[in-house]
Amino acid sequence: MFKKFSPSSDVSGHVPMKSSVQRNLRATILSQWKIEPETLEAIWPKKEGLVHAKCREHIAIYTVHGEPLFVQHFDGPFMPTLRLLHKYPYILPSVKIDRGAIRFLLAGANMMCPGLTSKGGWLPPSEEGIPAGAVVAIHAEGKEHAVGVGLTKMSTEDIKRINKDVGVETLVYLGDDLWDLKTL
Repeated sequence: MFKKFSPSSDVSGHVPMKSSVQRNLRATILSQWKIEPETLEAIWPKKEGLVHAKCREHIAIYTVHGEPLFVQHFDGPFMPTLRLLHKYPYILPSVKIDRGAIRFLLAGANMMCPGLTSKGGWLPPSEEGIPAGAVVAIHAEGKEHAVGVGLTKMSTEDIKRINKDVGVETLVYLGDDLWDLKTL
């Protein structure tokens, strides 16, 4: 999604959001991420205005004081930027890939099921299963912080059972052009 992204050519405009739209967005994020309102208040204070940066390919980046916080593709779920996820690592459910998949992730590839189910990979237990279409933090074996944010293509139970094909679609990863962007 952000493999080749340049703010000068890919951002078509910045629009301050109305307070009523910000309230709706705040409620949507609270329902999607299952976080406490206090955590969202720490990330994005109610008194601070949110700016919507419209980008190519129907990508929306939401910023506060120029710092990108959330990303949305079409009308899909809201995703935190990787920098935000490093500050608040508990806001998303997580999966872990093995060492062999790290170089592919850092090149922007989607995560295949065997990289998640092998010895170095990790998926949550059945009672904490993640459904298909959920935003997840992608951690790597032996690394402390998340190395990517992705969208599950199938549930974690299906990933374990089928164990082939794409398990998590990589949306944002360490070293992409959004990671390099500190302000917009």
